Amino acid sequence: MLDKKNNIDVVFNYGIFSFNTSNFYYKFIKGDTDYQLGVYPTQFFLPEYKERNSMVWESVLNLNASERRTLINSLLENYLPENREYRYNFIFDNCATRPRDKIIGSIKGHLNLRKDVELKTYRQWFSEYAGTYSWLNLGLDVIFGMEADENCSQYESMFLPQILMAEFKAADIITTPNTPGKKLIASTRVLVEATPEKNPFIWYKNTVVVAMILLVFVFIYTFFGFLKSRHSKVIDTVLLATTGLAGLIILFLMTASSHPLVQNNLNILWLNPLNILAAYLIWVKSLRKILFYYQMVNIMLLFLTLTAFALSFQLFNVAVFPIIVILLIRYSTWVVIMKHRLYKKNKFTSRKL
Repeated sequence: MLDKKNNIDVVFNYGIFSFNTSNFYYKFIKGDTDYQLGVYPTQFFLPEYKERNSMVWESVLNLNASERRTLINSLLENYLPENREYRYNFIFDNCATRPRDKIIGSIKGHLNLRKDVELKTYRQWFSEYAGTYSWLNLGLDVIFGMEADENCSQYESMFLPQILMAEFKAADIITTPNTPGKKLIASTRVLVEATPEKNPFIWYKNTVVVAMILLVFVFIYTFFGFLKSRHSKVIDTVLLATTGLAGLIILFLMTASSHPLVQNNLNILWLNPLNILAAYLIWVKSLRKILFYYQMVNIMLLFLTLTAFALSFQLFNVAVFPIIVILLIRYSTWVVIMKHRLYKKNKFTSRKL
């Protein structure tokens, strides 16, 4: 907020939180994180963004005196100690949606957004800003469920600050029907410039490249091991433990988290939480028969995952498919080798009897 007449230049920031909150990380994962509105001079706000090389735009709102008073009073009331804290939701109630709602609520009339906008799903929006082949995008795709593939409305898409700025810049304020409106944003200018970063190709930052390299390695290693009827329990332990741990996180998010878009997640089919137990059982010789049938179930779950993708029940990150092939190779060869060993063992026992 800039008031040159009274020499006031402050920022209302809805993105303030404290790491010192008790059980902060557990609450963050669960979705029970409380943010709050902070107010401080703009001169202290801008250097932080400059240091991290983030661009800051200033959008001057085209409001009349009454609308400005309504907005300022609303913000000041929100900053009262009893009102400033809120339960953060990274899509529906965050540091972009709060200013959006305050501004729209101060307008006398209604806001007319731009027409003919191509709607995108939540997953597509996240992929666009996280990077299609980034590790961040892979992680987001894995924890998001089927709801993330629903179209995000034009209003809802403003949970992203860049989209909020673009939509407001093109929006009109309509005060009376059948009359031309006025622009919501009178002018914009850059307060902090960002230096364009060079993004050279680095193979280990590309999830698909890493997944394909792992696939080639696992295929070659498994093929030569299969010829000698050998199977590495170490590799299988790593795969089972990793997928089991990821499955436990997904199960927790699906059942205990208040985060949006993480329920009904079909990634739990190939990231089986019980794999964490199987990673131990694989070392227990007397339980190999049980694990044999368990791996048969795992193979069925992998094919169910591929079927779910083929029928578009849920979209999966492209890097997931080489990983599923890796799991199919390891599970299948383990089943074949164990079946052969169990058959030989039973045959030997029968002859002995």
